[in-house]
Amino acid sequence: IYPPPRKPPGPPHSPPSPARGPSVALESPLLPPFLFHLPSLPPFTFSQQPSSHTFPSFPPFTMTTALRKNRKKRGHVSAGHGRIGKHRKHPGGRGNAGGMHHHRIMMDKYHPGYFGKVGMRYFHKSQNKFHCPHINLNELWSLVPAEIKEQASGAGSAPVIDVTKFGFFKVLGAGELPSQPLIVKAKLFSKLAERRIKEAGGAAQLTA
Repeated sequence: IYPPPRKPPGPPHSPPSPARGPSVALESPLLPPFLFHLPSLPPFTFSQQPSSHTFPSFPPFTMTTALRKNRKKRGHVSAGHGRIGKHRKHPGGRGNAGGMHHHRIMMDKYHPGYFGKVGMRYFHKSQNKFHCPHINLNELWSLVPAEIKEQASGAGSAPVIDVTKFGFFKVLGAGELPSQPLIVKAKLFSKLAERRIKEAGGAAQLTA
């Protein structure tokens, strides 16, 4: 009733190649018997020599052209930039132009207070009068050399620390002092620093 199945097209008929090893016939109830030729090859061995194969050097990763955003612009002459300007010059103005006009929303949102004045001017301002580097009480003991610390360990001796020699003007009262009394010299002392130095048995001396 039904015609026999057609054979798929294949290469032209060629004479069978000679067998390279013993032949084994495998039979299956569903498939016709096939003939498998087992080649007679030497046993596989691992080589201890380093491989001479070199892997090719691939170029750095580049984006696939088909995934680029400008693919949808193909066929449209100016690619969305217009025939006259053609994406040239500065359509919004150069630099920060328009901060109070056509860029006002951006300036108010991300840079509030950019425009305007606050306070008063300080003519001929000199920063020298405001220069006052400070140091706290817990950092004073680190200014003393190790050999002076050993000599001051005995009773009745107090090392002298001149903070102006280390570039400091004022001594503040943060931190704790060691049990050793200290004689501290500085241009300025806070009230707390002076009280804590005297409570530890030391003295706070003002220098010019």
